[in-house]
Amino acid sequence: MSVPYITRFLPGFDDSNRAVQAPGIHNHVAWTLGHLALTMHRAAERVDGKTDLPQADFVVGDGSSGGPDRFDSESVCYGSTPSSEAVRYPTFDRCVTIFEAAAERAAAVAEHADETLLGDLTTWGGSETTKGDLLVRMALHNATHAGQIIDLRRALGMPKLVG
Repeated sequence: MSVPYITRFLPGFDDSNRAVQAPGIHNHVAWTLGHLALTMHRAAERVDGKTDLPQADFVVGDGSSGGPDRFDSESVCYGSTPSSEAVRYPTFDRCVTIFEAAAERAAAVAEHADETLLGDLTTWGGSETTKGDLLVRMALHNATHAGQIIDLRRALGMPKLVG
């Protein structure tokens, strides 16, 4: 459900500005889309037990192994530092495709999970939560980063898209 709240703020971003950072806003749109995709995959793993990231979308490297087709998981993980070097990130269209595929996976996992499984505890960020609450948390996490994209748009002088 949160995908439209991210993608509605993407018009105006493209390959030329996907890694542009603004003063006081270090998360650029390529990093944000990769970070959200990785986080949704990691949350889905806690529910479905499938721990392999899609190799077409991610490489597990050292933070500098990304490129025009894939994210380096270490470059977009929690605690990573976004780089203004666009070559480290997929093209803008690939960023969007990877984000949407991760959201589809998370939604499918939520839709098809056994209800009793969703009540099971899992660890996340050093604490415990239920698997069902973790999936809900992904929507809230996406909303937080949607707000950052709005702030980035404003800082870059992009036109308003809502209101």
